[in-house]
Amino acid sequence: MRERRPGVWELIVQLPRDPSGARYPQLSRTVRGTKRDAQRALAALVTEVSAGKVNASNTTVTALLERWVAQVENDLSPTTMREYRRLITKRIGPDLGKHTLRQITAQRLDAYYAALTNDHGLSAATIRHIHAVLRGALGQAVRWGWISTNPAASASPPKLRKANITPPAIAETHSILSAADAHDPDFGALLRVLAATGARRGEVCGLRWSDLDPAAGTLAIQRSVASVGGGTVVKDTKTHADRRIAIDPDTIAVLAERRQRQERSATMCGVQLGPDAFMFSTAPDGSQPLHPDTITGGFRRICTKVGLKGVRLHDLRHLHATQLLAAGVPVRTVSGRLGHANAATTMNVYAAFVEASDQDAAAVIGGLLKPSET
Repeated sequence: MRERRPGVWELIVQLPRDPSGARYPQLSRTVRGTKRDAQRALAALVTEVSAGKVNASNTTVTALLERWVAQVENDLSPTTMREYRRLITKRIGPDLGKHTLRQITAQRLDAYYAALTNDHGLSAATIRHIHAVLRGALGQAVRWGWISTNPAASASPPKLRKANITPPAIAETHSILSAADAHDPDFGALLRVLAATGARRGEVCGLRWSDLDPAAGTLAIQRSVASVGGGTVVKDTKTHADRRIAIDPDTIAVLAERRQRQERSATMCGVQLGPDAFMFSTAPDGSQPLHPDTITGGFRRICTKVGLKGVRLHDLRHLHATQLLAAGVPVRTVSGRLGHANAATTMNVYAAFVEASDQDAAAVIGGLLKPSET
């Protein structure tokens, strides 16, 4: 603290090391008043710096994001990284990239999220994905010592509204499966597996013939296929856990027919179908998995053909879960078939259907406890 002229004081506080190269960054402020006023202002400024409310990092958001992506790309799934890169390229980079880290505050982020909502019409889900990228990157900056606190941790992205789950009716599902069989029996078999197992589309793309045990009537789901730039990549499941589920005899019969067609196709092309060939593949020998986007596009065309609007491929998974819950199948069993990390996830996603099933259970036990008339 030094007096520049009577009643004008310069306050200088040393800040944490700046990753952009400055060895001893400093913050200077000028205050007017008495010496006691300057001492109080200096004490307050030191408190702000110690609490991480003031920093001098000249590192830009773009520079941080580049370093952060390189840091986490091996820990996140290819699908997640593809989405993060898209958001960084299309949104975060152009909008915030030139700002320095010291310019990013919780207030600025809240204003940014509001603009994305009001001016650009982005959904709450998309904005929360952007928030996840910023929070992860800024959190890493804290761990690296570039900034003292994570402003995104105090920001307020819009809340998600829980969407109502409206799976297609059984009659509509029959129409979809029949139209798919008529168009292409192999695609019909794939949709049948999706509806019969509740598996994710990437998991069905990752099925190999060695995963099927017809004698035991089971199917092992051990991997998933993800879409990445320029193709696909085979990885583990979303929850990083394998599961083995029972499948019905009719679905096994459909898969047996699919296997015969695939073997005939391989023979016509002069190749062999190995035991580890992918169940659904455009390669004659089954060596390459089907691209997940191929299923989504084909499903939309089938729905258009039968006159159904607003039905998504993922709704076959919802259909599987809701029909089982309505039939009184225990939540834990349904959770295991879907590959949820725990039953709490199933209960949260399908809360309304779990409650309806629970009411049926109460009616059953109430009937059993009702004294018989004599």
